[in-house]
Amino acid sequence: MAVMNVNPTRMQMTKLKKQLQTARRGHKMLKDKRDELMRQFIELVQENRRLRVKVEEALAQSSAHFINASAVMSKQSLDSALMSSKQQTGVDVDFKNIMSVDVPVFNQVNENADSNDIFPYGFAFTSFELDDAVMSLGNLLPDLIKLAETEKSCELMAAEIERTRRRVNSLEHVMIPRYEETIKYIAMKLEENDRSSRTRLMKVKDMLLEKAHHYSEKYE
Repeated sequence: MAVMNVNPTRMQMTKLKKQLQTARRGHKMLKDKRDELMRQFIELVQENRRLRVKVEEALAQSSAHFINASAVMSKQSLDSALMSSKQQTGVDVDFKNIMSVDVPVFNQVNENADSNDIFPYGFAFTSFELDDAVMSLGNLLPDLIKLAETEKSCELMAAEIERTRRRVNSLEHVMIPRYEETIKYIAMKLEENDRSSRTRLMKVKDMLLEKAHHYSEKYE
C-alpha cells in the first residue's frame, strides 16, 4: 500500500492519527448501516415475492373469467360493456425514509363516492363470468399498487446498499490501510531522525570534550 505524500513530522502524524480514528468510526457506522439496509431489504424482497405470487395467481383467475365471459358473450357486447369506466381511481404518492433512503408510499385514491360500485354496465345482458372478472380486478388493484411500491423500494434500497458497500470497501481496503502505513512510515522517519540527532550530539560532545580536556568519552 503506497503511503501518502506528506511531510514526516510529529504534527502531521498527530493529524493523520485523528483522521484514522474518524475513518474507523465512519467505517463502523457504514457497516452498521449496510447490515441494517440488508436486513430491511431482505424483508422487502420477501414481501415483494409474496405479493407477486398473489398478484400473478389473481391475474390468472381474472383472465380465466374473461375468457369464459368471451365464450358466452359476443365480442361486440363485451366491448360495449367495458367501453366506459364507472370508477375513477388515482394513486397518491408519498415518501418515507429508511436508513437515509426515501422510498415511495403509494395510496389508492377513489374519486367516486361508492368505492364498491365498480361495474360500468348493467347486469341484464352480461355474463356472471364478466362480473367475476371485473370484481377480481377491482379487488386486485390494492395489491398491484402495493407490489409497485415494494418493487420500487427494493430497487432504491439495492442501489443504496451498493453505494454503501463501495464506501465500506474503500475505507476498509484503501483509506484505513493507507493511513496506517503512512503513520508507520512517519514514525520510522521520526525514530531515524532521533537516532541521527543523538549521534550528532554525541559526536559534538566528544569534539568539545577533546578540545577542552584533550580527551574523548567513548559511548556504547
